Amino acid sequence: MRLFLDANILFTAAHNPAGKAALVIELGRAGIWQLAASAYAVEEARRNLTVKFPACVARMESDLAAFRIVPDAPGVACPDGLAEKDQPIYRAARGCRADVLLTGDIRDFGFLMNAPDKAGGMLIQTVGEFLAGR
Repeated sequence: MRLFLDANILFTAAHNPAGKAALVIELGRAGIWQLAASAYAVEEARRNLTVKFPACVARMESDLAAFRIVPDAPGVACPDGLAEKDQPIYRAARGCRADVLLTGDIRDFGFLMNAPDKAGGMLIQTVGEFLAGR
């Protein structure tokens, strides 16, 4: 199973190493699933960590060793209503054939969450939903 992690998940894992997002990365390192993120997501997480929690940047950089960094896929169509700022995340996730896109951005991705029929067959969930098996 391939998981694509949004910037807010990368940020949270680096900032809270005892949390659920960090557990997802730890299990990916152990080979339970494949981890992917885009350069766009990594840069957003890095920028936000640098401003808010600069001491956590090194942890994120270390975590990224377990990831496949994938490019944007501009040819992938996005669902109507998806915010422009989130389209590169969605396109990269679909482009790398992620089974699941993990995000904490309920405001913008909410209408697509747990609705693979609306998201091109990809499941979009929060980390908590994913780990609970919902």
